[in-house]
Amino acid sequence: MNMTMIMTTAKKLLRRNLLWAAALALIPTLVIVAQPPQQTAGKDLSWAFPVPSKDQPKEEDTGPRHIPGSTKAFTQAQIDDLFNPPVWFPDQYASAPPTVVHGKPPDVPGCGSCHLMSGMGHAESSQLAGLSSGYIVEQMNNFKSGDRKDPARMTAIGKAISMDDAQQAADYFSALKPIPWNKVVEADMVPKTYVNNARQRLPLADGGTEPIGNRIIEVPLDPALALARDPRSGFTDYVPTGSIAKGKALASTGGDGKTLPCGICHGTTFTGVGDVPRLAGLSPIYIARQLYRFQNGDRGGDASELMKPAVAQLQDDDIIALAAYLASQPPQ
Repeated sequence: MNMTMIMTTAKKLLRRNLLWAAALALIPTLVIVAQPPQQTAGKDLSWAFPVPSKDQPKEEDTGPRHIPGSTKAFTQAQIDDLFNPPVWFPDQYASAPPTVVHGKPPDVPGCGSCHLMSGMGHAESSQLAGLSSGYIVEQMNNFKSGDRKDPARMTAIGKAISMDDAQQAADYFSALKPIPWNKVVEADMVPKTYVNNARQRLPLADGGTEPIGNRIIEVPLDPALALARDPRSGFTDYVPTGSIAKGKALASTGGDGKTLPCGICHGTTFTGVGDVPRLAGLSPIYIARQLYRFQNGDRGGDASELMKPAVAQLQDDDIIALAAYLASQPPQ
């Protein structure tokens, strides 16, 4: 599909009042448990669709955990309780509704478990901070209807959660301000890593490096703080050398008809427009995963009609480049 045809498609859809849902390349996910890695033509995309590694390092119980700036203490078992995520800064997050703090057992975990009380999330989940309330509710509706598929977690949550609870959680996260969270670094070599049982990628304690290949590798700035679900401790994202410049060209111009310029719907700074979500500053792993999901049909609904031509010609290195550049941009 050439650039003229893509633009024609986009304009028709926009005239149908779909701008609010246009190009929803980044629908937030509450994924918690393992899901199979994406396989396309024999390619292993488990870097974008993480599953726990077969060999898990032994983790020692060191007693109650603490994080900088908080007077609270939680054991790892308490931290890992999906229905009681750690609230390290209760005064700061006092407005959190029950759905965020506790969920509705047994089918709806507390949103703060995966997305953190700050809404900044981890690579296996997503960032919700600052997204519009209407956008978040619409995505929950998509999970409920099956237009958006996530058999690992969100399909079940979407069907189980009441829309009143979803609205309360959406209002809470939309009021939070996103912070710089992902530091994007171009590299040829990356730390050797494993994926723990919560699907979080961590560096091996023994150290060592390996070629990055055609992947994005995201690791915590401080693994201990990430495991404690510290709402203030972010991540380093390693991307292949040259990715950011290539991604900038694709996001800004569409790459001579290969895709649509992202700014058409997501704003010139990629920080979102109305109910169209921001792309800037999100985890590049998450961005890549959503682009793949638009390609394979797991992301349906009205927005997919605009995104289908935008992703149709993207190859793996295009997706990685777009994700790297967008993630490197300031979130506000």
